[in-house]
Amino acid sequence: MSHNTFGHVFRFTTWGESHGPSIGAVVDGCPAGIPLTEADLQPWLDQRRPGTSRHVTPRQEPDQVRILSGVFEDDRTNGQVTTGTPINLMIENVDARSKDYSDIRDKWRPGHADYTYDMKYGVRDYRGGGRSSARETAMRVAAGGIARKVLGPDITIRAALVQVGSRAIERDRWDWNTVSTNPFFCPDAETAALWADDMDALRRDGNSTGGVVEVVVSGVPVGWGAPVYGKLDSELAAAMMTINAVKGVEIGAGFASAAMTGVEAADEMRKGETGPAFTSNHNGGVLGGISTGQDLVIRFAVKPTSSIRTERRTLDRELNETTIATHGRHDPCVAIRAVPVGEAMAALVLADQKLRHQAQLNA
Repeated sequence: MSHNTFGHVFRFTTWGESHGPSIGAVVDGCPAGIPLTEADLQPWLDQRRPGTSRHVTPRQEPDQVRILSGVFEDDRTNGQVTTGTPINLMIENVDARSKDYSDIRDKWRPGHADYTYDMKYGVRDYRGGGRSSARETAMRVAAGGIARKVLGPDITIRAALVQVGSRAIERDRWDWNTVSTNPFFCPDAETAALWADDMDALRRDGNSTGGVVEVVVSGVPVGWGAPVYGKLDSELAAAMMTINAVKGVEIGAGFASAAMTGVEAADEMRKGETGPAFTSNHNGGVLGGISTGQDLVIRFAVKPTSSIRTERRTLDRELNETTIATHGRHDPCVAIRAVPVGEAMAALVLADQKLRHQAQLNA
């Protein structure tokens, strides 16, 4: 299978399946001399791992990452640092229950990748979706932890779940401190409490729902990105679209821009203390594919989980009409655990853009 690698200068390749013995990633292009240990990556993985609340899959995976190569420690480095060579990361799968999927081995789940994988490759791993499973995103989060080290402490990447189903947060109640206090990564505590009730009802009904994740990046300097084919916003959008179940991406005002006038949409500038100051950020921190120095604002829409207990009509591999219900362990709203994945993908794009910017301008 091709196309398992993402990035240009800072690149990573993931491998493994949902119910295989392990999953992993190889990160290449990381500069040498950056302090890096497994403890630097684990907090990000702990945010994404399953089994952390009743609102996500109960699969119990500790997601303990191991660094197998690309780092070295001796008395000259004052701790373990990257060597500039490929960094191999691995996480063992310890709680796969493949028998849960035996009833659907010859059926295609509506809305899932079963049909397309079968048609493209002539074979599919039906155990949890194999390679198409969101289990793969754990390695993106681990690789994203390395990307954050490349970016350094001056760039802050934060994400929040801002909508579940048809219920969105109240923007005037947005509080970043609230994100870490509830299982939804929600910046609005009152809405998070309502989501809990909504999710309980969905779970009882054997159903699922979608959501919207917003990623905000602060501290990116002016000038990252390139015109035409290396646009920062196009690469961020492409990165978010690679996340499982994502069906739409917005930068800044996004689709709301279509209803604006030119007067409303223009991010006016005035003289600030250290340079231009913008009066608004409808363009999401990017103009002409190049960062403006404002916050990068990206939103992506995640569709409902396709594996549900509610019986639906489908076909089997012989094109016989049948019905299907999936009884494994699944997220009733996969958008919840997509929050740390969105952060990771932003970090991976930006680390790559930083190194490309430095190479192009000898910066």
